[in-house]
Amino acid sequence: MIEQYVLDLREVDQTSVALVGGKAANLGGLSRIDGIRVPAGFCVTTAAFRRILADAPAIDDPLDRLSRLSPDDREAIGALSAEVRRSIEGTSIPGDLAAAITRPLAVLGERSPYAVRSSATAEDMPTASFAGQQDTYLNVLGPAAILEHLSRCWASLFTERAVTYRLRNGFDHRRVGMAVVVQQMVFPQSAGVLFTADPVTGNRKVATVDASFGLGEALVSGRVNPDVFTVRDGAVTARTVAAKRVAVHALPAGGTREVPVDPQRQEQPALTDAQVVRLVRLGRRIEAHFGRPQDIEWCLVDDDFQIVQSRPITTLFPVPAADDQENHVYLSVGHQQMMTDPMRPLGLSMWQLTAMAPMLEAGGRLFVDATRILSSPASRAGFLKMTDRIDPLTGDALETVLGRPDFVAALADSGPAGPPSRGASAPIETDPAIVTQLVERSEAAVAALRHDIAALSGPALFDFLVEAFTEHKRALGDPLNMQVIMAGMEATWWLNDRLGEWLGERNAADILTLSAPGNVTSEMGLALLDVADVIRPHPEVVAFLRGVQDDGFLDELPKLAGGPEARDAIEAYLDRYGMRCVGEIDITRPRWRERPATLVPVLLDNVANFAPGAAQRRFEQGRQEAQKKEHEVLTRLRALPDGEQKADETKRMIDRVRTFVGYREYPKYGIISRYFVYKQALMREAERLVRAGVLRDREDVFYLTFQELHDVVRANQVVDDALIQRRRDEFRSYHALTPPRVLTSDGEALTGAYRRDDAPAGALIGQPVSAGTVEGRARVILDLAQAHVEPGDILVTAHTDPSWTPLFVAVAGLVTEVGGQMTHGAVIAREYGLPAVVSVVDATRLIADGQRIRVHGSDGYVEILS
Repeated sequence: MIEQYVLDLREVDQTSVALVGGKAANLGGLSRIDGIRVPAGFCVTTAAFRRILADAPAIDDPLDRLSRLSPDDREAIGALSAEVRRSIEGTSIPGDLAAAITRPLAVLGERSPYAVRSSATAEDMPTASFAGQQDTYLNVLGPAAILEHLSRCWASLFTERAVTYRLRNGFDHRRVGMAVVVQQMVFPQSAGVLFTADPVTGNRKVATVDASFGLGEALVSGRVNPDVFTVRDGAVTARTVAAKRVAVHALPAGGTREVPVDPQRQEQPALTDAQVVRLVRLGRRIEAHFGRPQDIEWCLVDDDFQIVQSRPITTLFPVPAADDQENHVYLSVGHQQMMTDPMRPLGLSMWQLTAMAPMLEAGGRLFVDATRILSSPASRAGFLKMTDRIDPLTGDALETVLGRPDFVAALADSGPAGPPSRGASAPIETDPAIVTQLVERSEAAVAALRHDIAALSGPALFDFLVEAFTEHKRALGDPLNMQVIMAGMEATWWLNDRLGEWLGERNAADILTLSAPGNVTSEMGLALLDVADVIRPHPEVVAFLRGVQDDGFLDELPKLAGGPEARDAIEAYLDRYGMRCVGEIDITRPRWRERPATLVPVLLDNVANFAPGAAQRRFEQGRQEAQKKEHEVLTRLRALPDGEQKADETKRMIDRVRTFVGYREYPKYGIISRYFVYKQALMREAERLVRAGVLRDREDVFYLTFQELHDVVRANQVVDDALIQRRRDEFRSYHALTPPRVLTSDGEALTGAYRRDDAPAGALIGQPVSAGTVEGRARVILDLAQAHVEPGDILVTAHTDPSWTPLFVAVAGLVTEVGGQMTHGAVIAREYGLPAVVSVVDATRLIADGQRIRVHGSDGYVEILS
């Protein structure tokens, strides 16, 4: 095979990335667009780079050591990456390779100036930009200088920044190749960057242009503030003209220098409005060609724009696909489900197939289209009121969208007004037997599902699952199920509203709901305390658990003194709660039953931090506090005008909330119980496909949708490995995206804001969800499996679903970045009496692990203490 060492830019496009890298591939694509001018040039391919690496002395060992480093080990990364760069730069370019590289210069002009620019294979891709991580050299003159700078570009693949980025994002150093673009220099009057979507808001209908005098390096390097133009609908809608005191210009002998701008020109715009609009029109053509918003570097030469680079804007959150051109408002499902991490394709499709409302996917997350309910005047008010109660930030974001004229057109038809937030009437009677009936019905349905699915495989399994999903949704939509959930929520809101009005009590329901019966999630946390009671008397078992490294430890326990009892207790816990895990709405996440070692750190903390019988004492203490609070509230009410009536109404609501609020957690438990049955059946099927040679690895099914997996089983056709790898890469890239609470069809991402001024300066504002004030050490924990807490610690994390509950029993307070009044973390915090503030934006970034903080659970803010 003859290696291709040099290719003209007009010979490459997006299919050539492996050979020429992302930058060159994009330049080749640009050169194919009518009306887009790209400076002529060629690309030195990755084949040349591989040849140099093969000749570089002793490079294998430092590369191997680099791959094993932590991305935080800056000193070792610096030393090893410098060693690799020196080795590459010190390797001579063979004569035949040098001749191939310099040959195109005879056509383009040996005396002409060139830009020599790195083009890595993992650069300027839709899922990873790697922008600015490798080197670019401008105004390079002569073949010898070009070869010298070529070696520098090759070596720049191993700058500290590039190495650290790859380590953090899971890119193999050996899988990334380096090509180099050699391109004729242009000497512009002005240059800059065009974003075809607003890089801050994400709005796809807004373009922004940054412009400065001379070469764009002054702007890119931050040495000059650019002029900034905003364009929408073919017109400049905003402009900021900066004082541009310096510009970068080329030197006659090669290289560049910074020169002062004439004072009379400094505050003149680098572009006219007409030029800006013309540039944006070119940008829209480029965007259409590549199929996504672009970050474009441009030069203005004699009133003609030349494009020197275009790459995807990888920081924008994708917009759900719509089958019309109308405006849409999408709400994040993850913010309601306490799981804003991306989901794999199987997890996304399974949740879509079993959810009550239609859901759309974008960026590995799910959204619901709220446009219709917002467009109806009758339903809008109730929906906004409900949303604001659950999550004020989402409510504020929706108000922002609705405040824009004509974005959501009002419809004549009316939808349901939404549940009332006040009023003493309730849709059902306060009868504990209703809850018992619902729980028994759910458990019987799961047992029948487990029995009926056990022997099924192949197409018959999928036919069964399709029917099971219908039953799944029917059970979720059972009117009685919804009535009980709403009865508990409405009674909670009624108590907080009325007792605030009558007695000046803030969030009185927080105490009145302590240790409410029948809450399967709070019981789960207390049950792990009971498991700790079994383990604590056996020091050999405790010592063994401290050294657990894998999930096979349960098989080893019976060999130890007290081990059989410990194993039986853990197994019983897993029988009841083993279907749970962090991010449990994603069926592809490993369950506790699949990875029981996840629970060991929390279990050991329970052994160390609690005395025997802690679960029962804690529950009883909460029950007595609630009882005491009930007596106090009713006594104070009876002393008011119409006190007996107020007390009677309040007593009915307290009974209602204590009867029904615990059930709020059960439907999720039932869903996840069914999910584990589905997953076990699908994984058995995946193992069958691996044995049949249809699938390489059983977990490859996670990267197929349910329907795709169904098709594979029906056709018995080998799964495309390239598809699986592409989906893996996409999933990894989605972790870098922050999902917004509200997203519009224009691409605008809205997170909402608090409109409050009732907190001390410097405090972090959030939503109060569980009363009380507590001060303690912040434990910032993002991975339950790595959790270690001590009594008095305050848990600070991004979001908590039910799987975090075992940790709640050991902490004194809770702070999360996501959550609302009736989300799982808030409900359990109230059950356990933990002061809690949720929806604290960037809490895990602004609060350092180990800092002392004070959580104001009644007022909704967190103070960071000195």
